Amino acid sequence: MEGRADNLTGLLHRAADGDAKAHDDLFAHIYPTLRKLAHSQLGAHRRGTLCTTDLVNEASLRLFGSDKLARLDGRSHLFATAARAMRHILVDYARQKSARKRGGDWHRLSLDEGQISAAQLSEQILSLEDALERLQDIDERGHQVVELKFFGGLTIEEIAEYLGVSDMTIKRDWRRSRAFLYAELESP
Repeated sequence: MEGRADNLTGLLHRAADGDAKAHDDLFAHIYPTLRKLAHSQLGAHRRGTLCTTDLVNEASLRLFGSDKLARLDGRSHLFATAARAMRHILVDYARQKSARKRGGDWHRLSLDEGQISAAQLSEQILSLEDALERLQDIDERGHQVVELKFFGGLTIEEIAEYLGVSDMTIKRDWRRSRAFLYAELESP
C-alpha cells in the first residue's frame, strides 16, 4: 500500500507540474477508486438521478480542471478533495431537483456506511448539508471525519493518517458527529 501511495503521490506532483503523461496516468490510476466512491454515494438504486459515471466525470473535472491538483499532498488528500467535490455535486444536484419538485416523500437518511439512494438525493441531502454546516461551526475535525468517511469512503485508519491523530480519536469523533447529525436531522 505504501508503495502505491508513493507512486500516486509522485504522479500527483508530476501532473501538477504539467506533465501530460503523468496527468493521464494519474487519472487512469484513480478512476476505479473514484467510481467506487461515486457508486457508494449514489447507492444501488439510481433511477432518475445522477449515474456513477456522471458523478465521477463531474468530480474529475473539478479536480483536474482547476489549480487544486497542484495543492494536493498525496493519496489521502486527493481522495478527501474528491469526496468534497462529490459532496458538493450531490448537494448542487439536490438543490436543482428540489427547486424543480417541492415536497415528496421523506425517507430516513442512513449515516452508517455512506449509502445514499436515489430517493434520498433531494430534501434529505439538503438537510444533511445544513446539519453538516452546523457541525462544522462547532466541531471542525468532526465535520472533516464525517465528510471523509461518509462522502469519501475513507476508512478510520486512512482518516486518522490524513488528519494526523489516532484511530481511537477518529472513532470517538465519528460517534460524536453521527450522534450530533442524527439529533439535528430528527429535530423539527
